[in-house]
Amino acid sequence: MAFWIASSPHSHIQEKTSALMRLVIYATVPGILAQWYFFGWGNIIHITLAMLTALIAEFFVLSLRKHHIKDQVLDGSALLTAVLIGVSLPALAPWWISVLGALFAIIIVKQLYGGLGHNPFNPAMAAYVMLLVSFPVQMTMWQPPLSLMQVQLSFGDTLSTIFTSFTADGYSVEQLRTHIDGFTMATPLDTLKTNLTVGLTVIESMNSPIIGEHFGIGWEWINAGFLIGGLFLIAKKAIDWRTPVSFLASLFVCSLIAFLISPDSSASTMFHWFNGACMLGAFFILTDPVSGATSTKGRILVGILAGALVYIIRKFGGYPDAVAFSVLLCNMAAPLIDQYTRPRTYGHAKGGE
Repeated sequence: MAFWIASSPHSHIQEKTSALMRLVIYATVPGILAQWYFFGWGNIIHITLAMLTALIAEFFVLSLRKHHIKDQVLDGSALLTAVLIGVSLPALAPWWISVLGALFAIIIVKQLYGGLGHNPFNPAMAAYVMLLVSFPVQMTMWQPPLSLMQVQLSFGDTLSTIFTSFTADGYSVEQLRTHIDGFTMATPLDTLKTNLTVGLTVIESMNSPIIGEHFGIGWEWINAGFLIGGLFLIAKKAIDWRTPVSFLASLFVCSLIAFLISPDSSASTMFHWFNGACMLGAFFILTDPVSGATSTKGRILVGILAGALVYIIRKFGGYPDAVAFSVLLCNMAAPLIDQYTRPRTYGHAKGGE
């Protein structure tokens, strides 16, 4: 039994679902390689754990529902969800975080609603938000770039830390996250938000070691990697360019206005583009064919809404990144947006007359 998809991110290529899912997974490789280069093996380990868990969970649920197991397990949708979960997690998060996230995404968010094509929310982002709300400590254990760590972190040390919370030499996660000057490292977005809270300016915050010369050591290249992957998907006509472009334009405009009004308390537009999950969200999350809008105008509106929400939450909310929350809010709004932006059927007067 083959599955066919006719909307973004798999809209214009009429091939089997598995081939299209593989294409999207391949497009994540540049971003994943950048994560590995700057932050070590942690995210690759979490991707592997999430993939194994997602496949087992999918097999189990489909067995209970007596569906065609082989075709649906191997269609690639569960693996793609697992990849998106794995790249979103802190590299040194405990192993059960990725396992629990994959179980929630597949069993609750995807299969409980009827499987691929029926879920109202993006499974990976719903799982991420569930984990962030339920386990805030584990989900904020962001590892500093390898170049800023006091302890050299090998593959074995990373594996040991994820499964036991300690390296082979006995260093804890908190010790690994501690800078040589004695303070705990955080992401650039979190560092900026914390510094503004205590009265520092944006310019003073840019002097943090985690920022580096540009927008954030490692994070700028990770976002560049996902940008490259997204452009590859657009070139292959696997996603509609309107959603990511409208999202990035909306975030650009919001951040630019704020920066022009108050540069001391508002980061630059490029800082917002190349930190957190911005490019991942733009090209791999918002373009979800099931949970997003389906009409052309609807996709543009969803992108604009998501960009504005990301900025508002980053600026005024309690969570530094905000991509996952904005995606879920847009998922809720997508049916209403589609209702008012769906093209009028040929031969029918406006208003259904």
